[in-house]
Amino acid sequence: MRRGRKSGTAHSVVYVRRRDDDQIRFGFIVAKNVGNAVARNTVRRRLKAICASLLPTIPPGTDLVIRALPGSIEVPWSTLLRDITGVVDRGVRS
Repeated sequence: MRRGRKSGTAHSVVYVRRRDDDQIRFGFIVAKNVGNAVARNTVRRRLKAICASLLPTIPPGTDLVIRALPGSIEVPWSTLLRDITGVVDRGVRS
C-alpha cells in the first residue's frame, strides 16, 4: 500500500501497484468500523465479486488492495460496482 497509487471513492480506497511478475493479486481491508462480522463479510464478498468481474481487464503483474470505508454496507451493488470499476480503470491505466 505504501508504494502503490491511491484513489478513492466515497465508500472505498483502492491501492494499485505494478510488479514484474505475471500474477494478479487482490487484497481486501474491511475493518470493524464497517460493521459487525456479518456486514464485514458481506462487503468482502461484494468486493471479491467485483474483482472477479474485473479480472480480464487487469494487466498481469498488478496488485490491488481495496479498503472498505464505513457506510459501504449501505451502498447499492450498482453504485459500488461503478465506483470500484472506475477507480481500478484509472489506477491501472496510469
